[in-house]
Amino acid sequence: MIESQLERWVLSQAGSNVPVALVLPSGRRVALSAEPKVTLTLKDLVAVRYLLRPTLANLGTAYVEGKMDIDGTLDDIIEVAMGLSQLSGGENFEPGKQGWLNRVRAHTRSRDRAAIEYHYDVSNAFYQLFLDTNMVYSCAYFRDANETLEQAQLNKLDHILNKLQVQAGDTFLDVGCGWGALVIRAAQRGAKAVGVTLSQNQHDLAAERIRELGLADRCEVRLQDYRDIPEIGGYNKIASVGMFEHVGRKNLPGYFEQMQRLLKDGGAMLMHGITATHPASLEVGRGAGEFIDKYVFPDGELLHVSHVMRTMAEAGLEVVDAESLRRHYALTLRHWAERLETNAVKALESAGEKRYRIWRVYLAGCAHGFADNWMNIYQLLACKLGAPSMNSFPMTREWMYR
Repeated sequence: MIESQLERWVLSQAGSNVPVALVLPSGRRVALSAEPKVTLTLKDLVAVRYLLRPTLANLGTAYVEGKMDIDGTLDDIIEVAMGLSQLSGGENFEPGKQGWLNRVRAHTRSRDRAAIEYHYDVSNAFYQLFLDTNMVYSCAYFRDANETLEQAQLNKLDHILNKLQVQAGDTFLDVGCGWGALVIRAAQRGAKAVGVTLSQNQHDLAAERIRELGLADRCEVRLQDYRDIPEIGGYNKIASVGMFEHVGRKNLPGYFEQMQRLLKDGGAMLMHGITATHPASLEVGRGAGEFIDKYVFPDGELLHVSHVMRTMAEAGLEVVDAESLRRHYALTLRHWAERLETNAVKALESAGEKRYRIWRVYLAGCAHGFADNWMNIYQLLACKLGAPSMNSFPMTREWMYR
């Protein structure tokens, strides 16, 4: 019955020319194109149900849950997924599907910690398979598209520190510090650096690296919620990289108010985070946002950069520079996706098949999403409103690239 529905669906899509062949649970092979580049093997009737409405969420779920196998190159798989999702009638952007009760429940301390642990505490060995040697899990900065990922990530660390003019004697805070690369780099410049994270794995490896580099006298990483950082007025430079996406719309005012409180008079903050492309902060469509919320970033919310800038201003932070890194992140994600493909056997051993499949879909899909402007990512440099901090910035942007 369901297979016959699928066969009728295939016939109805004969002119779509999506380069894919389907192997049905019965073993029968059908194609939507004369020259298919990708083969989808449907293992049972559940997979057939997903394919009858081929949103990116349904296709991803069928693959992640082992109901469907995929054979093809990453580029071809993404082309097919996009082609099939168009057949479902989805748009690039759609209103958020998270109900009011979930929005109220989301972004409590316990749920934030659980979401961070789910995403980051897979295993350090798993992330080492596709990140650079410093394990920087955020958008790199490519001065040249042919640069290595390692060099581009060093560029990014220095680009952030240069924008903030971090130097010896500064007190520097990194909110959401990952595996510690940025606080280590700041400490190597002579700053007194503190990083906070909710991930035990990140905390432990960062602390180990700090000890090994002999930086423990001026660099530390804490297992701490940003709401609990106690040093009011204790920092003259703050960075927050890849963090505010986890904060949520309802907590964003309090998040920036806390950053403002932690800054000394004359201090500066750099916020680096993924933003919505649609001005109304609509979700990424065709089921992509639904898949990411379910399998990758539980409770994650993307807001348009205009909303973020307004919220910063309301919290007393004056934005003095904004830079889009969208194309840089598309390239970063492509590097990560290709490295994960290269290390597929080790990734399966380290994280298991389901987790590997999730990250395979996520990294390759997001590389396409950023390249196609479905999402954006910004660095926003701000100073404490009412303080004389603007006077400390040079008149032009040349200082960022010295």
